[in-house]
Amino acid sequence: MIIVAGHLVVAPEQRDAYLEGCVSVVGQAREAPGCLDFSLSADLVDEGRINVYERWETREAVEAFRGGGPSGEQGGRILAGEVAEYDVAGERDLF
Repeated sequence: MIIVAGHLVVAPEQRDAYLEGCVSVVGQAREAPGCLDFSLSADLVDEGRINVYERWETREAVEAFRGGGPSGEQGGRILAGEVAEYDVAGERDLF
């Protein structure tokens, strides 16, 4: 399993518009082969932060979906970020 997690930073006044522009991408990702979960969300404390969380069956599934990454307009709004990919060997249910 592959987990992609981290955050993006945008100008606080642009965060809602950025997330609105991602609605279709989230929907497409959730329908993509190999996607187990995909979420972009507004941070509850930092007004310019967008939390990123994705879970995929395989790295190939991630790469097939991702393509070139954010569009030029979306990418232009990102001021900073830290997003990493983790290759997970096992899991344990907590709920």
